[in-house]
Amino acid sequence: MSRPERIVHLGVGAFFRAHQAWYTQHASDAADWGIVGYTGRSAAVADELRRQGCKYHLITRGESGDQIELIESLVRVEDGANVADLVATVARPEIALVTLTITEAGYRVTPEFELDVHDPEVASDLLVLSGHEEGAPVTAMGRLALALNARRLAGVGAIAIVPCDNMPANGRVAKAALAGFGSVLGVGYQSYLNTEVSFVTTSIDRITPKTTDAEKALVADFAGWNDASPVVTEPFRDWVLEGDFPAGRPAWETSGARFVTEIEPFENRKLWLLNGSHSLLAYAGQNRGHQTVAEAIGDEYLLHRVEAFWDEACGILGAGEGAADLDLPGYRAALLERFRNGRIRHNLAQIANDGATKLRVRVAPTAQAFLSAGSLPTSSAFAVGSWVKWIRGAANYVDSRSADIELAKSANDPVHALVNIIGANLAENQSFMDLVRAVQ
Repeated sequence: MSRPERIVHLGVGAFFRAHQAWYTQHASDAADWGIVGYTGRSAAVADELRRQGCKYHLITRGESGDQIELIESLVRVEDGANVADLVATVARPEIALVTLTITEAGYRVTPEFELDVHDPEVASDLLVLSGHEEGAPVTAMGRLALALNARRLAGVGAIAIVPCDNMPANGRVAKAALAGFGSVLGVGYQSYLNTEVSFVTTSIDRITPKTTDAEKALVADFAGWNDASPVVTEPFRDWVLEGDFPAGRPAWETSGARFVTEIEPFENRKLWLLNGSHSLLAYAGQNRGHQTVAEAIGDEYLLHRVEAFWDEACGILGAGEGAADLDLPGYRAALLERFRNGRIRHNLAQIANDGATKLRVRVAPTAQAFLSAGSLPTSSAFAVGSWVKWIRGAANYVDSRSADIELAKSANDPVHALVNIIGANLAENQSFMDLVRAVQ
């Protein structure tokens, strides 16, 4: 019997299929919770998964070998451009929550947590949603806003929005983005967001590199059929959630998720220690000729840089309430073990994407906290300087702020202009900038 459609997910990428879909598959009540997925930029994944009944294999790759399992929590996958289907699905009363993995840049918010109305695609969506232009919204948040308004008009009740992207206070970010469409969808929509939509904040973690043809062949040998869309991941996984689920949720705690009343220390631990050091390695590692995380962490110079970066972050994390619950020494040791897992080919070029947005949340907060306390964050400056050096030399890169980056690269002082993109007033601190320039 097919699992009932109870969850909608936006962004059917590899991470979602290794993380939220895995947790749902392994929940004690998994049979009651089917996921309807909508792709992001391309319909290709939807086409591949539909041809194989939305099932796919997950390869969990540890140092000692591989474990392969069939994941069946996805029950339907659609092209994200099929907005009419998304709207109709979200408006159904049995849908209890919407999860999202649309990348940090996909929320289209400013550093001040407001919808970026100057973004051309957001501006287009506002015209569409106001009725001044024909068509359908093109951004994930514009599409979700339309769907939530349809749910409101259908009168089917409350729902939870669960963003699963690497941003601090991602629940707040999601609400800010969706609230920005209230200017055209009206006060009824805005009231619905405030009273019947719960925004859950999450911290997520599981390294998921790009799948290769060799891994597809491995799965074919294991399963006896050609899975066009298998996923590779590491054994480690973590999911921390804070917030309410007014229409219910899977028993994710039975598969290892943690529900807490104060998530900020956990999300900062992950963002600063894992994601921050990943960004440091992505740029400094490529500057030194490395291609993967395992190669980069095997470089003694970069290992020293990562350890020093962690020391800075832990100096802030360890001073907060509940620091003992974070087990910072154990977390650092686990990170080193994960980074050194050479069987997980986590490409630095993949991590390097969208650096302007990622550094704003992974490195800038630690740097600014040190500067505010009158100290100099040397390791954070090295991470930022490594990005500046890399981006200035990169002929091809992927970044949602590429227009700003190209403008900065042509400025009279490109180093200052590039650091200014990251924000937090870092470019205005001369001592910090001296350290950034020393990396160039």
